[in-house]
Amino acid sequence: MDAPRTVAAGRTASPTTARLINDRLALQLLQSEGPLTAGQLKALTGLSRPTVADLVERLQEAGLIAVVGESGAQRRGPNARLYGIVADRAHLVGLDLRTHSVTVAVADLLGEVRAERTVPIGPDDTPEAAVAAALAGLDKALAAAGAPHPHTLAVGAPGLVDPATGRLGGTDWIPSWHVALVGELRARRAVPVLLENEVNLAAIAERRDGAARDHDTFVLLWLGHGTGAAVVLDGTLRRGASGGTGEIGFLPVPGTAALPSASGCDGGFHSLAGSAAICALAAQHGLPTEAGAGSAPLDAPAPDADAPPAEAVVRAAVAAGDTGAAFLDALAARIALGVAAVCAVLDPGCVVLGGEIGSGGGEELAGRVAGHLARLSPLRTDVRAGALGGRAVLRGAVLAARDAAQNELFGAAGPRVSSRS
Repeated sequence: MDAPRTVAAGRTASPTTARLINDRLALQLLQSEGPLTAGQLKALTGLSRPTVADLVERLQEAGLIAVVGESGAQRRGPNARLYGIVADRAHLVGLDLRTHSVTVAVADLLGEVRAERTVPIGPDDTPEAAVAAALAGLDKALAAAGAPHPHTLAVGAPGLVDPATGRLGGTDWIPSWHVALVGELRARRAVPVLLENEVNLAAIAERRDGAARDHDTFVLLWLGHGTGAAVVLDGTLRRGASGGTGEIGFLPVPGTAALPSASGCDGGFHSLAGSAAICALAAQHGLPTEAGAGSAPLDAPAPDADAPPAEAVVRAAVAAGDTGAAFLDALAARIALGVAAVCAVLDPGCVVLGGEIGSGGGEELAGRVAGHLARLSPLRTDVRAGALGGRAVLRGAVLAARDAAQNELFGAAGPRVSSRS
């Protein structure tokens, strides 16, 4: 039997705590590395063979792992068995709330999406009708995934999420059905419902699966219909005292005709880099701004009801080469104003241009922003294009739900193998 593991200076883990630590360590390895044999678990964890045998038996009895195959064509018997996490042990739900739609993804315990549905919400729909349509879409997605009883739901929504109460604030400028839907989800299902600002979820996704995988400190600048930012410092998402960290649309910047106010971000950075402002800038440069104008790349995502009009404009400008260069440079100069302010306060070392427009502009836009930023700030900052675009919110919601479910099912005592796992 292994000696009790030290958990803090001058303290050792009790046998129960040591088992929890070892179990979680093994589960995180099975998640990050895929199916493993008992021998491989022994080598990766440093635990003794009897301890690994005990934890494998314990995790099998809990329904968390199962034999999924054998390792090597020449090997047979217990030592060749491959163990993997039982993905169907729990199902998770991620929701992305937009102004005119809600997208639902149902995933397994490993975060693999089993079903997805997007429900359009009409501009004239009542809050009651919008909530009913969203719940119907959720039920259809759950049925398609064979998951009538989800373990955890995570919801991404615009607005301020109070860290103390978990309530959605800043509701003067978001659809009222968002608040009603969150309330109905919490009342309707006896499962945890996590609520998070949508840009914060996008940052989680870009860090785990996207452009910031190699950074523990970075800022995600969201460029969509509006603007926002998420701040990750030393691996921790920072929300602020009232959940307002990253409300960069309200940032006073030069080049606007007015100043923002407590009730609206017109006159702030939003007036330079929001979708409507970008379309107006394109028109000033003689570029078409109608939906679908210009020649978009063949791999461009299909438009949807909630896609910002500027996404197609920026993609077309990138595809146009020299014809769109002046517009892209002017846009980059605007974006760099917001980035420079963020860097002066936080010095994150890396800024990811996220959202549909950041992803659509790609490295062409990111490179131009980096050039302007270098003239505004003495701080070396890597500027990157987001890899996940608008889908980052939904992916982040699934990952947040997965983390919460695993924290409960895997046991909260042990350390994670990787904060990005």
